[in-house]
Amino acid sequence: MKTVKQLLSTKSSEIFSVSADISVLDGLQVMMEKNISALLIMDGRKLLGIFTERDYARKIILQGKTSIDTPMSEVMTTMPITVSSADSLDHCMQTMTDKHIRHLPVIQDQELIGMVSIGDVVKFIIEDQKQTISQLEHYISS
Repeated sequence: MKTVKQLLSTKSSEIFSVSADISVLDGLQVMMEKNISALLIMDGRKLLGIFTERDYARKIILQGKTSIDTPMSEVMTTMPITVSSADSLDHCMQTMTDKHIRHLPVIQDQELIGMVSIGDVVKFIIEDQKQTISQLEHYISS
């Protein structure tokens, strides 16, 4: 079974994060500039939480708060569910499905090393299956 480590080796190692004291508006600006739908909230190298578009809809708009005046610390999801680089992609898909989440920070030796999304996992699995099919077709035809 394919692992998170294998998936991470195929994507950019860049991690987008902000501090907990910035405004939600500033966090949304980062998300727009980077074209991402989830942002990690960090204190130095320590993962404090995650902020997603879903958090914005549920914790800002629906609660009548303003993006300018609300700090990330007030609306981020604390203690996010994480995976390790050794975890299987099946485990990631099961976790995301069971917990109704779309992003998993990847922790190794108590340090953040990346993040995977449901889109990353599905894309990686599809590409892997395409390669397997191609190899089988080549084997059959030779």
